Amino acid sequence: MVTAITQDIKISVDTLYQDEFSIPENSHYMFGYRIKIENLGHHSIQLLRRKWYIFDVSGYSRIVEGEGVVGSQPILHPGESYIYDSGCNLKSEIGSMKGHYEMVRLVDQEPFKVEIPEFKLIVPYRLN
Repeated sequence: MVTAITQDIKISVDTLYQDEFSIPENSHYMFGYRIKIENLGHHSIQLLRRKWYIFDVSGYSRIVEGEGVVGSQPILHPGESYIYDSGCNLKSEIGSMKGHYEMVRLVDQEPFKVEIPEFKLIVPYRLN
């Protein structure tokens, strides 16, 4: 698990290789990840947008951005957390992702960015 805290928002990420959805002979490797967003601050916040930078050791990279996460723009009050699952496919056995969330403090509508720490996506047999 990797973790980062930006402006009292803690982001934790766990990853999982999804063998059942991967087709290595076609250079298709599927990974799942679970993200936990925790509001450690004193103000309610809302997640508005996300931006991902996805890297693959084959040299392929891409940027994915859009509104919310998995169809939601969650509001987190102080002390609350939000967990969601998503996935990413790569063209090789090893890659990484990082990015940020665009959020807003509800008390004053002040926008701010929260870092999503870089995390590795590695097929388990490559760790031997």
